[in-house]
Amino acid sequence: MASESATSTAIPRNQVDLLDFIDWTGVECLNQNTAHPFQNAIKQGYREDEGLILESDADEQLLIYIPFTQMVKLHSIVVKGSQEEGPQTIKLYTNREHMGFSNVTDFPPSDTITLSSDNLQGKPVVLKYVKFQNVRSLTIFIEDNQSGSDITKVQKIVLHGTTVETTDMKGLKKIEDH
Repeated sequence: MASESATSTAIPRNQVDLLDFIDWTGVECLNQNTAHPFQNAIKQGYREDEGLILESDADEQLLIYIPFTQMVKLHSIVVKGSQEEGPQTIKLYTNREHMGFSNVTDFPPSDTITLSSDNLQGKPVVLKYVKFQNVRSLTIFIEDNQSGSDITKVQKIVLHGTTVETTDMKGLKKIEDH
């Protein structure tokens, strides 16, 4: 059954676009071209416009920090881009704040993805679900692109998953206090 879900192009019915659970005030993107910022690839409406992209600036790498307004479980990620300048290697880190290019290699990623041409056209990458259960924030490190050029262009990023439901409010309070 696990291999079935990994090859499926459809997102399971109970998984939602986590867009509404992103804390937009805390989102950061390092090495973005200010004329082509992260909002173009992540925000509703912008990411559906084929003409708007997120583009790297000084080199091909991008480091995107996405905090959530509540705990989520990540199921899959869609990263859309061109066959030449679209991302190739992506490392995902959960619950790591204030990462920079200087320390991104100091921590093991929760998952490493190599995007195929199908992925760049919008096919979701199913994540190692067990490693993405209690996510407060996600850092996306785009290490390189398909052609090895100096600029990486991302047309769309979509995170699918569910919110973490807690019925014990005392337990929730304890988590928040730590």
